[in-house]
Amino acid sequence: MARDPEVERLALRLEKMVQQKDTDGALDLLRALQSTDMSLETLQATRVGMAVNAVRKLSSQEEVQTLAKVLIKSWKKLLEGKSEEKQKRRVGDSSSSNAAASSTTAGDAPSAPRVTSFPPAPVTADGVRNKCRELLVAALQTDDEHRTIGVDCTYLAAQIEDQIYQQFQSTDVKYKTRLRSRISNLKDQKNPDLRRNVLCGNISAQRIACMSAEEMASAELKQIREALTKESIREHQLSKVGGTETDMFVCSKCRGKNCTYTQVQIRSADEPMTTFVLCNGCGNRWKFC
Repeated sequence: MARDPEVERLALRLEKMVQQKDTDGALDLLRALQSTDMSLETLQATRVGMAVNAVRKLSSQEEVQTLAKVLIKSWKKLLEGKSEEKQKRRVGDSSSSNAAASSTTAGDAPSAPRVTSFPPAPVTADGVRNKCRELLVAALQTDDEHRTIGVDCTYLAAQIEDQIYQQFQSTDVKYKTRLRSRISNLKDQKNPDLRRNVLCGNISAQRIACMSAEEMASAELKQIREALTKESIREHQLSKVGGTETDMFVCSKCRGKNCTYTQVQIRSADEPMTTFVLCNGCGNRWKFC
């Protein structure tokens, strides 16, 4: 698919603005795009439409919002024109085929019908890969945001699947596991930011194809994980720093006596303190009342 280097450069600059949440200078970039002779191939290859739409949403400048809307509207006409062209070609092919069939004599071989197709991404005849692409499309279309952004989910899903396939070069268990994790996270209603960033192009197909579960997690889940990690570190430090080494206890696992104990008042004031013991040899922990 053809790529216009200048359009691609402008698209990348717009994406960077969105990532940094700073649209200063966006108007000049949009004007440059307005003066560019845009083709459907360049539009699909660079995904500049998603970058422009993301800038429109982020910017508070009325002039930027207006120009972005004008550009998106004009580019949508390219897509509509291509759809009309495809329909006309299909009708024309059908008419030609019928005419050829009616004019064929017993001794003549019928002419082969022409088929016109416009694949949105690298084509594959692999049934497993095609099914995975369908599931990715459904995940990307979990809500109606893809309509607002104006992204071709079929094309985007094919890009993501192809990036994953290129990493494994097969549809084995690892490939399927990777696909399932992308689909699950993109469909997650509690994690709309991930889906939105992929649709807008803030997260590229190449990036989403290799992100870890921690990277794809929602902000809420990341906060929970961070809190649990801090708590675990705190407990570990308390047991090490606040404890007192002793040989008064015998570990039930390794039978060693190299231990550290900590006493904490967890019951009422008139009750004795509870002793927590850590075996420095094997790491076994227990409570001594």
